[in-house]
Amino acid sequence: MFFRQDFFQQVYRPAGERGDGSVPYASVVLDIPTRALDAPFDYLVPSELVGDVGVGVTVLVTFSGRPAIGYVVVVSDVPPEGVPVEKLRSIEQVLAASAFDASSARVAAWMAREYACPPSEAIHPFLAPGQTVRVRRPDEDSPWELVCEKSGPVDERWVRLTEKASSFAPRSNASRQRAVLDALESGPVRMAELSAMLPGASGAVSALAKKGVVSVEARRHVRGRDETSLSSARAQRPEQLTDGQREALAQIGRARDAARGDVVVIDGVTGSGKTEVYLRAIEEVIARGKGALVLVPEISLTAQTVGRFRSRFGDDVAILHSRLSLGERFDQWDMVRQGRAHVVVGARSALFAPLSNVGIVIIDEEHEGSYKQESAPRYHAREVAARICVERSCPLVLGSATPSLESLGRCLEGTWGGVTWTRVEMPERPGGAVLPKVHVVDMANQFAGGNRSIFSAPLARALEGVASRREKAVLLLNRRGFANFLMCRECGCVPECPHCSTALTYHERTHSLACHTCGRTWPVRAYPDPSTSCPNCGSRYMAAFGVGTQRVEDELRMLLPDDVAIVRMDADTTKGKGDHQRLLEEFDAAECAVLVGPQMIAKGLDFPEVTLVGVVNADTTLKMPDFRASERTYDLLEQVAGRAGRGERVGEVYIQTYWASHAAIRAVEHHDRDLFVSAELAERREGNYPPFSRLANVVCWGRDAAAVRRVLDEIAAAVRSHVEGRTGWEVLGPTDCLKAKVKDRIRRHLLVKAPVGSDLGALLGECVGSVSRPRGVSVAVDVDAYDMM
Repeated sequence: MFFRQDFFQQVYRPAGERGDGSVPYASVVLDIPTRALDAPFDYLVPSELVGDVGVGVTVLVTFSGRPAIGYVVVVSDVPPEGVPVEKLRSIEQVLAASAFDASSARVAAWMAREYACPPSEAIHPFLAPGQTVRVRRPDEDSPWELVCEKSGPVDERWVRLTEKASSFAPRSNASRQRAVLDALESGPVRMAELSAMLPGASGAVSALAKKGVVSVEARRHVRGRDETSLSSARAQRPEQLTDGQREALAQIGRARDAARGDVVVIDGVTGSGKTEVYLRAIEEVIARGKGALVLVPEISLTAQTVGRFRSRFGDDVAILHSRLSLGERFDQWDMVRQGRAHVVVGARSALFAPLSNVGIVIIDEEHEGSYKQESAPRYHAREVAARICVERSCPLVLGSATPSLESLGRCLEGTWGGVTWTRVEMPERPGGAVLPKVHVVDMANQFAGGNRSIFSAPLARALEGVASRREKAVLLLNRRGFANFLMCRECGCVPECPHCSTALTYHERTHSLACHTCGRTWPVRAYPDPSTSCPNCGSRYMAAFGVGTQRVEDELRMLLPDDVAIVRMDADTTKGKGDHQRLLEEFDAAECAVLVGPQMIAKGLDFPEVTLVGVVNADTTLKMPDFRASERTYDLLEQVAGRAGRGERVGEVYIQTYWASHAAIRAVEHHDRDLFVSAELAERREGNYPPFSRLANVVCWGRDAAAVRRVLDEIAAAVRSHVEGRTGWEVLGPTDCLKAKVKDRIRRHLLVKAPVGSDLGALLGECVGSVSRPRGVSVAVDVDAYDMM
């Protein structure tokens, strides 16, 4: 038999004193996708596996009469309390070596409780890239083996000369052997390179190896170490630090010495040298024999950031992000596990790298919403990082020119979660560089003056000035495609996706309407093409409305000379591996260029030649039905404005808007955050929204609308019964989601507000688990939700 234990309590139980030599016991989290299995189960460790079973290993066990995969989270010589030892089943086989340690197991237990997910889902981020939950056995006599995607190690064959080579003379007709020996005189060569240079080299090497003249050895090939030509991917050590940089390093040093997981928020203007602070803090950590985890918000930043870190730390840097192939991710992950890399740089998932001796965790641009995971487990990297730092007794550094309101609030409180939160200001740019001049252009006035272009007159003149001075510019547009949508000029029909409740986006290059939710496309041509037809009334007047990145690119080509490079960087041009890096390198190498794109170009890019930033439509994010819309708009505009004027020349920013009086836009115009924060916090407090409360979004979806409605109604009733009469709790809904249908699934949701510090995840997990769901109906719990759509 097997016995379950509470996951959170189990991983925190002491290992106990060494027993009398009896067989150890292991607590195993089963990888079976059900909320009913919310705790690990106890198993015996047979004597033949004692040396192989430890925390973090993947094992095969029997559960309910069938084989199941599990992960060991605790190993102890002390038997579990109240459990008859003779009734415990044994672990049958070890399937994979350890992927995480006891500290990571405790973090996973915290995640399962905090984010209302099964324990196995909380463990998945810590596993080796490519590891699946399937096992196979080639035949009845063979052991079970874990089925993994193609992500294992790759060995390369290298050929080198032996001592016998100095006295060996090949026969006069052995020309290939002589050519191989000549090629190896300067050092070992890969067999693949020899074969490419010398046809027939393989046979010659085999003959020489039999004679002991050369040796062939297998060496591990580490994938994912591509270099970049970006000029911004090098970190020159400055001769002198600014006062803000010195103060930031001093506060990080205090947090490191305190060794309790204290947090330092570096509130530095764009271009203030936060990366140099990160680098020097990591140098101190490495000197103490520890490692560092560094998170960046977007894949597009990784090549630049990794280049900077490798210029300082060499091959001690590993990179982890989703655009790497499985094999590349595995090699980088395994480098960290083997202790061959001590600085891990990457996107959100890099937080779970198997770095055993973490000395510091750094999150750059910590305000970014991309740090919130949108699929299970729906964690926030900032909160998980804070928990990791408490477990590892190391500092957490959060850097941003626009810190989140949650982080600012915790710094004002001084303490949060039992640790100290300290804010350090870095208000100046190094080397005398100044913040750019921001111009707000009221597009209503432009329209009234007869301007029908997507570019206002001031922005058009500024772009022409960049071209004449041979400088560079960045244009931000929060849309991809040619136009936002097509609309019939006669009946007003806007084509929508028949599988999703979203309007279709028009792409002129491919003459297609695309759903950016499910990915489906339909061929169509817009007016004045004679083949166009309204699906509602048959009219041919289906015209394109709105502005997309493709249209901005076309308008720029008409406005600027042919020798100005136009680089468009959006989801359509960055579908392939390495596309982000290729486009940034193209922009970097050009003498004069304009970079056009959505939010991905607004964050962290450092090009000193950029003297102009234009925001084509600042109002897009302001109009979103989200209580964070204003904050996101302010963050985006302030960040993209900071791309200008990082070199010797002063930068300018032009923000086109129909809402020039909005607090977020005025704050960016005057580089004065208080103009926005004070008004925003007042609204949040009145509505009891974060940071003054916690917010969870419970989403239910399925093809059967009646079943979806019934399940969510029952969950809402369970939540209301639990929180009735409790101060600070509020339940909103259920109601249809803004995206009420996605991929033919009906979607409804429930919002729950709770007091700050409440155990929201545990309550929602219990309520959702108490409701039975028919097949085809799914429920997701998003604690501390960012996406309300």
